[in-house]
Amino acid sequence: MADPLEPKRPTPLDTILKLFADVRPGEGLLAVVFMVTILLLMFSYYIIKTAREPLILAAGSAELKTYASGYMAVVLVVVLPGFNWLTSRVSTKRLLFAVTGFFLLCIQGFFLALRAEMDIGVPFFIWVGIFSLSTIALFWSFANEVYTREEGERLFPIVGIGMTGGAFGGSFLAKQLFGDEVSPGIVLQVAAGLLLAHGALYAWILRFSKVRSALSDGEEDEEVDHKPFHGQEPGEEAVVLPDPEKKTGLRAALEGFELLFRKRYIGLIAVLILLLNVVNTTGEYILSSYVVGMADELGLQDAARGAYIGEFYGDFFLWVNIAGVTLQAFVASRLVKIFGIAGVLFALPIVAGASYFLAALGVSFMVFRWAKTAENSTDYSIMNTARAMLWLPTKREEKYAGKQTIDTLVVRLGDLLSAGLVFVGTEWLRLSTQGFAWANVVIVAIWLALAWLLLRSYKSLAGESE
Repeated sequence: MADPLEPKRPTPLDTILKLFADVRPGEGLLAVVFMVTILLLMFSYYIIKTAREPLILAAGSAELKTYASGYMAVVLVVVLPGFNWLTSRVSTKRLLFAVTGFFLLCIQGFFLALRAEMDIGVPFFIWVGIFSLSTIALFWSFANEVYTREEGERLFPIVGIGMTGGAFGGSFLAKQLFGDEVSPGIVLQVAAGLLLAHGALYAWILRFSKVRSALSDGEEDEEVDHKPFHGQEPGEEAVVLPDPEKKTGLRAALEGFELLFRKRYIGLIAVLILLLNVVNTTGEYILSSYVVGMADELGLQDAARGAYIGEFYGDFFLWVNIAGVTLQAFVASRLVKIFGIAGVLFALPIVAGASYFLAALGVSFMVFRWAKTAENSTDYSIMNTARAMLWLPTKREEKYAGKQTIDTLVVRLGDLLSAGLVFVGTEWLRLSTQGFAWANVVIVAIWLALAWLLLRSYKSLAGESE
């Protein structure tokens, strides 16, 4: 296939994309294809995510949903070693298709279970959590393998538009499907079609010469070059020495866990993501407390109470998504251009710190609502860009095993720690909403210090890789 990235002059697409980021001649097409690839994945995920709610709540309860989140963390501990082993044994191409194909088969299995009128609420809820975290992490690992650090810092803000836009579009499409009373089984098939298109774009991306070149040094299924070692006589059969860096068996399976403790940089990323999720999840509890308190003040009961809460969150998520797309399209790339990775790495803790400081001072519900909107939209856009960029200077096994472990298990551990904080704060310490806000302010201060250490490590590691 002729390389679409060959032109030395800017294409019309490159010129348009210059409005959003520093796009060099010939870079626009591949960046847009990556953007559409993650957009299709996010469309599929948000449709599936919407379908899971009635499946678990109709036959269960809110408590069951909470417990299912805990079960998910346990399942991840079992599943992750298998994924890490797979990344060490197969090429990037086979890994992309194997993971995408596996989840497509799972969707068809759940579809058949629904046709048989089976209760799939809990297993489906757990599966959706694993599906979302692992496929999104896999996409960004692949993008990190294709792009150099310099290219990623310039182009990831464009790719990220697909992630925020897909979340908004997927939510809207899911609302339309369920509003038209489409059955959950058919909704799953719509999601499967989008996921299949997502996988097809992987196949198309792999045909770019730029991508083939980037992956040529890391493909495990290439033929081994049997070169003679020093001192071997001419004509003797070549002896292949084992690669001391190559991990097999159990060690390969546990690679992701090992990296968290063996590599300081990877460990810092893990702790930062852990703190991020503790703060965000605790913040969701604070927002919920505000909403419930307002419903109580208004004296709403039963259906009216549920309608008020549902209307609030519908409007809240709408503005979060609108703000997220806007920040991703017009702010993220400019922060990187002016401040480097520091611009996107420090944005969220600064916004979050301001939000919870206001809440700790006892601001009104409406003020905190918009502060929380700013936090969530910054998280879903600018911070997502930072999370992707942090892996640019790492090695292949770190991009896949390390990122997958952090973006799945560590994220869920953050949620569990937040649940523990809420339990201790409500049952033992009797903290008010302002008390939880002060706790978040303290955690954000630690988060900022950690981000500074991570920034120093990033610059040091990036310098070594250049």
